[in-house]
Amino acid sequence: MNYDIHPSSSTPIFRQIMDQVKRYIVSGQLNAGDTLPSVRSVALQYAINPMTVSKAYNMLEVEGVLVRMRGVGMVVADRRRNTKDKTNLAMPAMLNAAQVAQQLGLDHSQALKLFVQALRTLGIESKHDAD
Repeated sequence: MNYDIHPSSSTPIFRQIMDQVKRYIVSGQLNAGDTLPSVRSVALQYAINPMTVSKAYNMLEVEGVLVRMRGVGMVVADRRRNTKDKTNLAMPAMLNAAQVAQQLGLDHSQALKLFVQALRTLGIESKHDAD
């Protein structure tokens, strides 16, 4: 499992880790019982303070997303995923993108075209596009 950490982002690194773990779970890339990388390995890989990783994991544990297993580490808790979880996780990014579009003076259709272009850049095609 790899994190996409941006030290210069206005979002704190612990929050970036938390959000990404939640997205991996909601998308099914992480399932109940899967083990997360250790605090030490994440800190070394991304050259960040181990306390930052520990804070993210501890907060996810408090939220019930992760469970601490003695001798194993942090494990994904057994929880049900649903579409509402995906929507809740995606909404802050969508609001941020909408705000940027508004500040740039883009109209609705221009903003939607840019979003579709961004999805295509990432290789994400909709079922509608495939038809």
